[in-house]
Amino acid sequence: MTTTTELSPSIDLPPQGDWELDPAHTVAGFVARYLMVTKVPGKFTDVAGTIHIAERPEDSWVEVSLGTASITTDHEDRDNHLKSPDFLDVANYPTIEFRSTRVEGANAHWTVTGDLTIKGETRSVTLDLEYHGVVADPWGGQRAAFTATTEINREDWGLTWNVALEAGGVLVGPKVTIEIETQGVLQIDQA
Repeated sequence: MTTTTELSPSIDLPPQGDWELDPAHTVAGFVARYLMVTKVPGKFTDVAGTIHIAERPEDSWVEVSLGTASITTDHEDRDNHLKSPDFLDVANYPTIEFRSTRVEGANAHWTVTGDLTIKGETRSVTLDLEYHGVVADPWGGQRAAFTATTEINREDWGLTWNVALEAGGVLVGPKVTIEIETQGVLQIDQA
């Protein structure tokens, strides 16, 4: 096993196996425009998922689930509106799901293409993935660190609620930038 704490041109890939996302060390964040000029950040605090590293890296896969009721922008009224049928409709759609369909790249830089399901609509998206290396944790485990980013148009998933502004433009921009910072913990077979 190689321990790496910085990106390098020839970083070793993580060992084969299933790496469960550590919710205590995972941030599934997003940023959207408000009033055409302000960036409003938010995140989901209920995150679960697995990164499977295969013998051939291109055969690897990723699955991530976000609990929609866990959305927070640190503003209660806005959060309640985002949970409503105008946006995520958490009562009827309790999760956002991502399942990869293709993994490509080398060393520290990858692209992960997959199906993103929001509010019952599934569309293909491609995430830019940076792999930051593997470290041993104080409890005898191994952790791999990753950053994944992409930009989507929320309207492609039926999230079209908006208000036209008198001066032109709209209250909420259609583009949403997504960034996930995560640590995966290698699962050791207990059999």
